Amino acid sequence: MNDDHGKHHSFEERLAFSHSFENAGWWEEVYKRAFPGLRSAVSVRADGWAQRAGIDRVLTLRCGRVIKVDEKVRENDWPDILLERWSDEAHHIPGWIQKPLACEFIAYAFIPSATCYLLPVLTLQRAWRLCGRDWIKTCREVRARNNGYTTVSYAIPNKILFNAVADAMCVCWQDE
Repeated sequence: MNDDHGKHHSFEERLAFSHSFENAGWWEEVYKRAFPGLRSAVSVRADGWAQRAGIDRVLTLRCGRVIKVDEKVRENDWPDILLERWSDEAHHIPGWIQKPLACEFIAYAFIPSATCYLLPVLTLQRAWRLCGRDWIKTCREVRARNNGYTTVSYAIPNKILFNAVADAMCVCWQDE
């Protein structure tokens, strides 16, 4: 199934859309509510290693802990989270759900409902490794045709994703 309705996407336009919310006051509110000891929230938008490693904002808590966040914004409310499998399908360049990231959280915001999910990256990626094959078969595929490449994501219903993330937090081993 296709979410883009034949639209041609521009990475630059989508990035500009996302960056247009860089200074939105609600980001600070989200981070203050999620991390009561928040001291600062510094935006990292310049192209470079941090941006390519999934760092959009660096949060510093009063205790000195540093938390790196990748911010994703959706302009419509959807009952799912898009997980990017391929950044460039033809060249098998992994999307953010499959590649190593330097951030601890994906902050996934829906503008109309003023809702943001803080998804722990390592646990989310483990859930993908455990369930991704099934999701590819059963969940809606979203293809975004860009200039010269196609990005492929899967729309995972919130309840299914959150249950999988909870399951991914449990690791079992065999007693020797």
